[in-house]
Amino acid sequence: MSEFAELATQVMARCEMLGTLSQNPNCLDRRYLTDQHRLANQLASGWMIEAGMTTWQDAVGNIWGRYTSTVPNAPRLILGSHLDTVPNGGKYDGMLGVVAAISMVAMFDGLQRKLPFHIDIVGFCDEEGTRFGTTLLGSRALTGKWQDSWRNLKDEDGISLAQAMENFGLNFDEVSSASISRTDILGYIELHIEQGPVLEQENLPVGVVSAIAGAQRFTITIEGMAGHAGTVPMSMRFDALAASAEMILAVERISHQRPGVVATVGKIDNAPNGVNVISGRTHFSLDIRSEDDALRDTVLAEIMQNFGEIAAKRKVTLSVEQTHSAPAVLCDDNLKQALVHGVELSGIAPRVLASGAGHDAMAMADICPVAMLFTRCKGGISHHPGESIKESDVEASLSVLFKTIEDLRYT
Repeated sequence: MSEFAELATQVMARCEMLGTLSQNPNCLDRRYLTDQHRLANQLASGWMIEAGMTTWQDAVGNIWGRYTSTVPNAPRLILGSHLDTVPNGGKYDGMLGVVAAISMVAMFDGLQRKLPFHIDIVGFCDEEGTRFGTTLLGSRALTGKWQDSWRNLKDEDGISLAQAMENFGLNFDEVSSASISRTDILGYIELHIEQGPVLEQENLPVGVVSAIAGAQRFTITIEGMAGHAGTVPMSMRFDALAASAEMILAVERISHQRPGVVATVGKIDNAPNGVNVISGRTHFSLDIRSEDDALRDTVLAEIMQNFGEIAAKRKVTLSVEQTHSAPAVLCDDNLKQALVHGVELSGIAPRVLASGAGHDAMAMADICPVAMLFTRCKGGISHHPGESIKESDVEASLSVLFKTIEDLRYT
């Protein structure tokens, strides 16, 4: 893989450059339709031009580059990921998939090797949803799933999405022009850091994704009775927080017993939240995911049954509000096998694993076959300044991408 070593060094340096573009001087924080978004697009566009591509920005703010085929009416293979970050994020989540794809195309250009399809690279503008609270805005615009109701979404400063687009030089009413035809797309391949510990544990630089887990999220509310911590006997209490604690442990116990499902309670609000007051009301979140929707829903039903039994036993009121639902997305068999073959051609043992995190590939699956390649990351840490990858793993990732696409020429 030595021919990819220099490109890997370039990729790492470019990720460092993008990592300096932040609206917060104290951490990496690059959000949709900010000056830093504009600068990131300009940087990526310049690198695309250096790689022999033509570039454009679409109506929602995604940045594109095309390595043009010599074949008339050629189809397009889309590569990419996102350029936005979470607040206090890392330098590789999303960015790696854009920057590495550009460097890989530069290698094709340097070899003067043309393909029977266009390679289109997209740097998505808003995968994280940090600014306006709705994820995958950039990729959903391509699929025609943009919603008019998003016009009035507001950021923490009260600026609407429509106004922010106008300030950026875009027009909310013209976003439909960003949608792309399904008929000429060979597929979408996304390189991304794993955001998990599996590849590191198995000492592998890369892995091929089988599916992106489907997620359900809920807000659970428990109503009990507040009271004085010193005067209400234990046998006469209706403690909302204690009931919630039992439910949270049930989530852990049930999901431990069902491999293939992960369930998490990550947020708790308690009221009155006084040191000498029995809890009268709690809210807690539930996030449950699996690459098998049926399995996830079976486990969810068991969890909800347990919640009901705990609430009845403790004589508290339980209410459940669903806040998010996304089905699992299976990666395309042909593209997945092409990546597996690219891994083998790179002299690496193939490992197929599921993605528990969401990605732009979930949206792109509405219009074309999708596949993903994971790059090992240290400790599985992501969405955090401690995000870290090895240059040698980037080298391996570039090799896999190059050999996969080179092999697609002949299929």
